[in-house]
Amino acid sequence: EQLATTGVDLTLIVPFDESRAGESAEDFVEEVLVRDLGARVVVVGEDFHFGHHRLGNVDLLRRMGASHGFEVLGIGLVGTGGSPARDHEQVSSTFIRRALARGDLERANSMLGRAYEIRGVADPIDVVTCGTGSWEVFVNSAILVPAHGYYACWLEDEGGFRIGTTVLIEPTVDGSGSGGATVTAHPIDAHSDLSEGPVRLSFVSFLGSLLPGEFSGGSSERLGDIASSAREALG
Repeated sequence: EQLATTGVDLTLIVPFDESRAGESAEDFVEEVLVRDLGARVVVVGEDFHFGHHRLGNVDLLRRMGASHGFEVLGIGLVGTGGSPARDHEQVSSTFIRRALARGDLERANSMLGRAYEIRGVADPIDVVTCGTGSWEVFVNSAILVPAHGYYACWLEDEGGFRIGTTVLIEPTVDGSGSGGATVTAHPIDAHSDLSEGPVRLSFVSFLGSLLPGEFSGGSSERLGDIASSAREALG
């Protein structure tokens, strides 16, 4: 969806499986860039590495490009706000994941240029918070869920219905030892139009960490304060 807004005509996703992980950088160039794509210009970040043991880099691409007839452009790294990057403020998927994992949503969103989103399936649960019902959102384990705590989020279903919510992310307690997370969305205001089904959550603001020993929501007073903070953050 994000790529579609840029005007890109075609996007090719190359699966990264065991075979691809063991592929040499030279084989990747010859098989994917030359044979499959017939590349004429290859644009990568100046610190780009690829191939088995990350042995491929911009220099290798340029050497092989000279032999196979394609040009290579190594683009300077970008920092937040589009400025040239320094090491501590470089925009990269690695830095974004690290920021989300430690609950630094403001930095993650700044690097993304938008609110971080996850998608899942909402299922109503028998929990009432501040006078409204709640949903548990089941998220694929391959999707990165932000650090445990409370967040102000927009929740939107497939029909475009959108409501403001406080989202609680807490450790899953199911005896499996999987180390997963439970995602629970609590509407800020009364609602009636959202039922179970696919939804997206847009994370706007981090509201606070879980208190020691806190599980499945805190006291009514604290949850009321969290809801007020979420309402303010979402405008």
